[in-house]
Amino acid sequence: MSGARRLVSDRTQLRALETFAEIVRSGSATAAGRRLGMAQPAVSRLLAQLEAEVGFELFYRDRGRLVPTKDALTLAEEVGLALTGLERIDSLIRDIAASATGELRVVAPPSFSEGILPDMVAGFVSRAPGVRFHLDSRSIDTSKAMIATRVADCGFMKLPVDDRELRCEPMVASGSVCVLPEEHELARHAVLRPELLHRTPLVLLGEGRTWRLQVDQAFADRGLKPTVAISTHTHGSACAFVQRGMGVTIVNALLAKNYIRAPLVQRPFEPPIVHEYAFVTSALSRPSKLTMAFRDEAARFLADISGKGNISP
Repeated sequence: MSGARRLVSDRTQLRALETFAEIVRSGSATAAGRRLGMAQPAVSRLLAQLEAEVGFELFYRDRGRLVPTKDALTLAEEVGLALTGLERIDSLIRDIAASATGELRVVAPPSFSEGILPDMVAGFVSRAPGVRFHLDSRSIDTSKAMIATRVADCGFMKLPVDDRELRCEPMVASGSVCVLPEEHELARHAVLRPELLHRTPLVLLGEGRTWRLQVDQAFADRGLKPTVAISTHTHGSACAFVQRGMGVTIVNALLAKNYIRAPLVQRPFEPPIVHEYAFVTSALSRPSKLTMAFRDEAARFLADISGKGNISP
């Protein structure tokens, strides 16, 4: 092992470097000892050990004063940089242990990313400001592949999810609501059913997907067919069309809640169509500590908005 490696590998020698740097900074062994919480003889002993190790004199002794040599000043600059780096590493280790730093890649459906994730992520970052988030929205098949292969650390998916390579933890369930202008004639009804809606222009989401098939089936079970004026793929756009008088929409209460504001109102849709979402990680490896800390935040956040009645019609 080289002399330099031997110096940094020995805790005593590291303490000697800290002491040396403090002597240069403060100008005396006594002052350095006070700042480091050490007795003056201990400071002198560590300095002597360091000089013996490096093989050259670091200070001139001038009537009790320690005057750094030119070589000492050169060394002190590098030691200061090295010690600062070690302090940063120590701080980084503490932050990682506390899930306060790092990088997290999350994938979720577009409406979930727009309606739920901003508040959830803001709450997490307020407690762990060093964490960097990468948020992505992809097709369901691409999202599954990203999580399974750890391209994404975690994600949110609508259940059911049939994939052995994924670990799914149910997080929240919500019902379905109709969103319509408050002056609309149907707003006087406490509950809206296919019998009331089938002649009304509808703004519907997810053409060809399970959710749309469930809506269509709710009408078909009553011998009816929805009048679809506009098909779209996000809750924000559906509510925006409704606000502009383009029709009535049937949406997930959880994902639409941020878009329902005057002059829009919501009414429960029956028969009930329930939406359940899971926190998803790869089943092929253990989630990181940071991922699990975000999982805990997601559980708290979703439980909170559920408890306040914000996601049920």
